[in-house]
Formats: sequence, structure tokens, C-alpha cells
Amino acid sequence: MGSEQEQAAWYFNTVTGRPEQGKLSPQDRRMGPYRSKQEALDAWKIAKRRNKEWDEEDRRWRQAWEGDPGQGQSSADR
Repeated sequence: MGSEQEQAAWYFNTVTGRPEQGKLSPQDRRMGPYRSKQEALDAWKIAKRRNKEWDEEDRRWRQAWEGDPGQGQSSADR
């Protein structure tokens, strides 16, 4: 069985969207450990925000690499 510290730690279940105290869910469904329930909730918000930022960065990178389709220039024109 896990240590007392592991049991006190909080995790965020990415499937249910809920914080859990202790390792209740399979490893591939949880983020953590965190010191509190609130930290677990905040971590999910931070992860979602970062993913959105990374998606936007990827979009800008692809647009710069491939060119702006609205300008009529194809990659063959370069």
C-alpha cells in the first residue's frame, strides 16, 4: 500500500474532471500529485490554457511556414 504522504496527495482525474485524494484512478487518467484539492483543480485549468496557447502557436507556425492561403501564394510559388 502507498505511503501516508501518497494517500494525502491530491490528483486530478482527466476523465471525470474531478480531483481525487490518493491514487484512486489508473495512472493514464490522472495528473499529480498536488498538495491540495484546489491545486489539483487549478492544474487542470492551467493545462487547458497551455494546450490552447500551444495550439494557437502551432497554427501561427503552420501559417508562417505554409503561407497565408488567403494571399493566393502556394508553396510552389516560393
